[in-house]
Amino acid sequence: MCAVLGRRNGDIMAEALQNMYTYLSSQIKSIGVTDVVDILIVAVVLYYIFRFVQDRRASKLAVGLILLFVLYLISDLLSLNTIKFIMDNIFQVGLIAVIIVFQPEMRSMLESFGGQTKRLKSFSAKESKANVKMVEEICRAAGDLSKDCTGALIVMQRSTPLGDYIKSGTIVNADISSILLRNLFFNKSPLHDGAVIIRDGRIYAAGCFLPLTMKTEIMKELGTRHRAAIGASENSDALVIVVSEETGTISVASDGKLRRGFTPHSLEKYLTNVFVEPSVKKPKSKKKKEEQKQQTKNAQETEPKKDEQRDAKGE
Repeated sequence: MCAVLGRRNGDIMAEALQNMYTYLSSQIKSIGVTDVVDILIVAVVLYYIFRFVQDRRASKLAVGLILLFVLYLISDLLSLNTIKFIMDNIFQVGLIAVIIVFQPEMRSMLESFGGQTKRLKSFSAKESKANVKMVEEICRAAGDLSKDCTGALIVMQRSTPLGDYIKSGTIVNADISSILLRNLFFNKSPLHDGAVIIRDGRIYAAGCFLPLTMKTEIMKELGTRHRAAIGASENSDALVIVVSEETGTISVASDGKLRRGFTPHSLEKYLTNVFVEPSVKKPKSKKKKEEQKQQTKNAQETEPKKDEQRDAKGE
């Protein structure tokens, strides 16, 4: 009797597996090129949405929406009519609610997608050479401001227009120079209490006001300048340089993230990677060439002395 039941169970299991195999194989055979492309596009979109949301406040809101959806499924399965009625009414206006709740994040995401095509274009050689000078002047000014512990906030516009911020300040539209940047941030200057915006390689505006970030996990010792830098980088693809008034620390905000502890040299290297075409190399100055020659000469002179000392010890 047990053997017969075992055989029947085995036959049922084998038939179920055969049916499953037949169903899966038929589904796989029916997949075409358009289906694969469709799945890949959806996967890429979901990946970028997840990547965009995970470091923002929207991640917590998204978790809440997922929990509501799970609660709706449970109420439907267990026939919890009251909860299901409430969930039905909530999801009827769900799309409008999502647009309202996620409005800042959706705006930032669409702006970053819109600026992506402009970022892909390569710099011309002329633009890159002009950007080399721009980077040199900004880094020289940042180094001097850091030594003096003078607060500074420099916004470097990229593909996203910053007209709203420019309107809040004063138009300068001057050639970029480290001297002018230092004068603008001098604590007695009327335009020092605001941001300088660099556009098209020129100091376009000064004394501009930037939106503060709404992040709550920022370190308490960071002041308004740092919060404004993060806020501006969240709402655009701009790169923002901050010099702390208390410590003189140089920081850079990009894509809503703040990187601290830059030196003038490391800042120049970082900005060069962003704004200068790799094929356009910065020419070495005469001073650096002379220093390298002197170091080589000193190294060559010390080698014979070391050999003489070894010979003397050997004797």
